[in-house]
Amino acid sequence: MSSEIISAEVLVVGGGAGGTAAAIQAARRGVSVVLVSELPWLGGMLTAAGVSAPDGNELAAFQTGIWGEFLWELRQRHPSGLGNGWVSFFTYRPAVGAQIFADWVKALPNLRWIMGQTPQAVLRQGDYVAGVQFESVTVCATITIDGTELGDLLPLAEVPFRWGWETQAEWDEPSAPVSLSDPEDALYEITQRYPVQSPTWVMVMEDYGEQAAPMIPPPLQATPDETFGQAWASYLPETSDDPAAAQAAAGEVFLNYGRLPDDQFMINWPHCGNDYGVGLHRLVESAAARAEYGCEAQWHSQSFANYIQRRLGNSYGLAMNAFPFSKYSPGGGFAMMPYYRESRRVKGLVTVSERDILPMVETLGEARVAALPVNDCGDMSAIALGNYPNDHHYPGFEMPLAPKAIRWGGRWTGTAFTIPYEALVPESIDGLLVCEKNISVSHIANGATRLQPVVLGIGQAAGMAAALCVEQGRWPREFGQGGVRSLQTALINDPVAPAAVVPLFNLPPEHPDWAATQQYYLTYPEQYPRSGYHDFEATADTVVAEKVVAEERAIAEPTQAKSVQLDKSGGFKAETAKNTLLDNQISIIGKFSVDENSQYKLHQNLVENLPNYLLLVTVRSEITDVFLQLSNNSLIEVKGTWNSAGKWLLCMSVAVR
Repeated sequence: MSSEIISAEVLVVGGGAGGTAAAIQAARRGVSVVLVSELPWLGGMLTAAGVSAPDGNELAAFQTGIWGEFLWELRQRHPSGLGNGWVSFFTYRPAVGAQIFADWVKALPNLRWIMGQTPQAVLRQGDYVAGVQFESVTVCATITIDGTELGDLLPLAEVPFRWGWETQAEWDEPSAPVSLSDPEDALYEITQRYPVQSPTWVMVMEDYGEQAAPMIPPPLQATPDETFGQAWASYLPETSDDPAAAQAAAGEVFLNYGRLPDDQFMINWPHCGNDYGVGLHRLVESAAARAEYGCEAQWHSQSFANYIQRRLGNSYGLAMNAFPFSKYSPGGGFAMMPYYRESRRVKGLVTVSERDILPMVETLGEARVAALPVNDCGDMSAIALGNYPNDHHYPGFEMPLAPKAIRWGGRWTGTAFTIPYEALVPESIDGLLVCEKNISVSHIANGATRLQPVVLGIGQAAGMAAALCVEQGRWPREFGQGGVRSLQTALINDPVAPAAVVPLFNLPPEHPDWAATQQYYLTYPEQYPRSGYHDFEATADTVVAEKVVAEERAIAEPTQAKSVQLDKSGGFKAETAKNTLLDNQISIIGKFSVDENSQYKLHQNLVENLPNYLLLVTVRSEITDVFLQLSNNSLIEVKGTWNSAGKWLLCMSVAVR
């Protein structure tokens, strides 16, 4: 039973990506915050769950807020760079990510972090949440934020939520099943086997080189080898004179997917790999059932690691020190918790559906962004953004989804979309916000909103909203009635980690009119371009006016936030973002070309240790614009960083010779 009773203005339950961001942002705003986590690492998916190759929001214009700050810190602590694997532009050691979050929390004297506790009961006063009871402490708070991985506060507070699939009749989603009971429905088998997306117990393996790696024994309940037989088969040639060499080469491509620094590899493999989708109802059934599922998922991953070692060689083994021991995991190469892709989802004031993440419809020309959300008050209500293609995991099945991917910068990315404030607010209770995969979102749309950078943005917005509710003496549901503009303005103008709320491909955070241009679309959302490209010339006068108004408002209405003195500089500086990779850049001169798959290539023969044909990719709009204008055989000089796993050059500048 709880013995200690403490009070705070904001309580955040759960130390995942969203919960950690919410606690940090609320404390930076100046309110008193208590953050309660189950595990000794903060960051959830990004750290304890081992997903240290995050997806989405990779474009320079979307590297803002706490997500951009996190990337900046990772680069400072990984001098050799983050371009190690081919699945992501950013791979890092999970322990480094956890230390970043711990350092940020430690620097905030008004943020108290309590670890090793799980919620046991929610304190309610009528239709208001007043706090949470844990095993050994009870926290009373003005605003409570549910940042748990599976929305654990929702049933405890008797807040309505969703779990599982919805049909097309609910929100007219093109990718949703027509029926959940008709065996003739195209998705019937998937919906019957998997109520939600499959989690993964991520592992970190290591190349021990000439020294043989520690042997990986089969687990108590081993998964048969045939389950993994096609894991990297797509990288094998159709014919080969040397099958062993072909197998080794295909295995190297597979491992390089999640290559980390120091010859380590994140194993989070969906294709005949370690996704585990057996008995997913257990995740929300009871603590014992969830633990049972976790044990089986860990055995499944151990079976996969054992298979990898036997097929690819004894030099590959589980890392010894990637994760600490926890009550759910032996540590070493095993993540501290499963990587959950889906949660209970609150029934909110607004629900994000698949239509809200797909390109604008009924427009002329190609749309590359989703429409901005407008609430019942007529206010544009976006508070976070993402761009990842919709991605669903059901072992043994390929889920057909409405197209959302676009070609940009020489590679595939996704249609940009936003999250409205109202998706963080329960429809039937106050004093509570949500900030993880538990937001009000459909099962289908969750495939895009669940990604790590999006959840960090949602968490940052929830923390700022909670602080503003305290400052203004309003409840979260009241705050949505005319208060969203103040939340958006606070996020855009945050002094530590300013966050974009409107996705614009050509507005990087170091642009001198970044904040004013973001503000422009708060006032004129109807002008939001379907291309996602802001027209600087056409809006120059209005953007300048927005800047003047914002400055006058800042003078007339000084922030009510209390001053928080940080113990040390935590240092994301937007103006340095463009040059973060200068130390690792190389310069190459060669001939440019575009192939039939719209891939950009450079033919060069000056750098001996690189291929003669390089793939060129970029995350910067000004470089994309140059590539689109070049003709084949143009002589150019590019500067960037070489990714040996993906065989591409990440271009940071280009000049025509």
